[in-house]
Amino acid sequence: MPNANEDNPSVLNHGQARAVSELLRIAPVADELGRRFQEAGYRLALVGGSVRDALLGRLGNDLDFTTDARPEEVLKIVRPWADSVWDVGIAFGTVGAQKAARVGDTDRSFQIEVTTYRSESYDRSSRKPEVSYGDSIEEDLVRRDFTVNAMAVALPEKEFVDPHGGLEDLRAGVLRTPGTPEDSFSDDPLRMLRAARFAAQLDFEVAPDVVAAMTEMSARIEIVSAERVQGELNKLLLAAHPREGLGLLVDTGLADHVLPELPALRLESDEHHRHKDVYDHSLIVLEQAIALEQDGPDLVLRLAALLHDIGKPRTRRFESDGRVSFHHHEMVGAKMTKKRMTALKYSNDMIKDVSRLVELHLRFHGYGDGEWTDSAVRRYVRDAGPLLDRLHKLTRSDCTTRNKRKANALSRTYDGLEERIAQLQEREELDAIRPDLDGNEIMRVLDVAPGPVIGKAYAFLLELRLENGPLEHDAAVAALKEWWAAQEA
Repeated sequence: MPNANEDNPSVLNHGQARAVSELLRIAPVADELGRRFQEAGYRLALVGGSVRDALLGRLGNDLDFTTDARPEEVLKIVRPWADSVWDVGIAFGTVGAQKAARVGDTDRSFQIEVTTYRSESYDRSSRKPEVSYGDSIEEDLVRRDFTVNAMAVALPEKEFVDPHGGLEDLRAGVLRTPGTPEDSFSDDPLRMLRAARFAAQLDFEVAPDVVAAMTEMSARIEIVSAERVQGELNKLLLAAHPREGLGLLVDTGLADHVLPELPALRLESDEHHRHKDVYDHSLIVLEQAIALEQDGPDLVLRLAALLHDIGKPRTRRFESDGRVSFHHHEMVGAKMTKKRMTALKYSNDMIKDVSRLVELHLRFHGYGDGEWTDSAVRRYVRDAGPLLDRLHKLTRSDCTTRNKRKANALSRTYDGLEERIAQLQEREELDAIRPDLDGNEIMRVLDVAPGPVIGKAYAFLLELRLENGPLEHDAAVAALKEWWAAQEA
C-alpha cells in the first residue's frame, strides 16, 4: 500500500509510531478483528477519524474500520466475535458492533463500525446519497471528506496508509479535500458543514480553495435532509471553538440556507444610529456562556445564547432621540427560535427549553436596579422552572459591555438576585411553587364538581402564593372562600 511523505520518512515514522502506539493501547480489539478478516480472505483497516484521533493521542472507544468485504460478509465475520451486532446502516454498507475488552487494568467497551469500501454521491433531485462499493482502500480514501480523515492503518500488520498527505495537513492544522473540493462537495454537500464543524472542533484553518468552493456551492446544502444538517450544527456548537465554525458558515453563505437568522444579526449602523453589532455580541455571549458551563457542553444553553437576540432585526426602531430600540425582541425571538428549530427537526422538549430561555433572557432587567421583593423572586423562579440554572448563565453571559463599572454593577445586581433566591429557598419550596390547596381540596371547600371554576380557583391561589408566600391551611381556605363569595356576588 502506498505511504504519503515517502521523501520524508522521519515525519511518517513519527506518525506511524503515534498511530501504532494508540492501536496497541486498544489491542486486542483491533488485532483480533484484523486477523478475523485476514483469515476470511479480506482486508481491514482502521480509518478516518479514528486514525486522526490516534495521531492526536486522543483515540476513544468509537472505532471506524473499512474493508473490501461486502456487508453480508462483514456480518458473517463479526457476529461470532462481537458481543452485539446491528445492521441498521447496512443499506449504506455499514455494520455496527459492540465488543468488550480488557485494556491494561481496565475493562472497556468499544463501539465499532465496519464499512465496505465505498463512495457516496447525491443526485440533484434526491436528498439521500447513492452508495456504490469500491475495491481498494485508495479508492475509498479519495472519497473521504478531508485529507486528515483520509488516512488508514491496515490491520493486523499496522501499515500506515496516507496517499493524500493527511499527516502533514494534520501537523499544519489545515483542512483540505483529497480531491477537488468541488467534487467532494458535489458527492456530499453536508461536507461543507463538516468543514465548519472540524474548524470548530480542531481549531484548524480551512484551505482557501475549500472556502471558495463552500461559498460557490453553498445553495447545494439545501438538498441535504434537515436531520443531517441539525446533526452537524449540534457537533459544531458543542465543539471547543464554535465561533470559528459559525463564522465560516456566515462568511461562505451556508448560514443563509441552514440558519439564516444568524447572518441577519449583522445589522447596519451609521454614525447617527450607533448600537452594538448584534452578530458579534451574540457570538461573545455564546463564548461567555460556554465559560460558565460546569458539567460539560450544554447544547440547550449554547443554542439559547446564540439565538437569544434573533428577534432584534425584526423589532429594530430608530427613536426620535437618536437611540435604537428593540422592544419585545425577546418575544419575537422566542417565536423565531421555535420556528427555526422546528424546521431543523429538533425535539419538542429542546425547542420548548431553548425558546423559553430566549423569551426569558431579559426578565432580570425588567426588575430594575432596586431591591428584589419576595414576590418578584418567586415569579422569577416560577417562570424559569427547571431552566433556572441555565437562565442564570444566559443572563450573566448577556453582559458584553466594555464599561467595567457597568459590567461590575450588573454582576453585583445578579449576585444579589441569586442570594435572594437562596435565602427564600431556605424558607420556601421555590423549586415547586404551587397553591396551598390542590384541586380536590378546592372542590371540597367550595362544594363544586370538576369544571372550569376549579382552574380559576387554582390560578387565584397560585397568584396568592406567588405574592405572599406559603399560607397556613386555614388561611388558604379562608382566602379561597372569600374569593368564591366575590365570584358569586
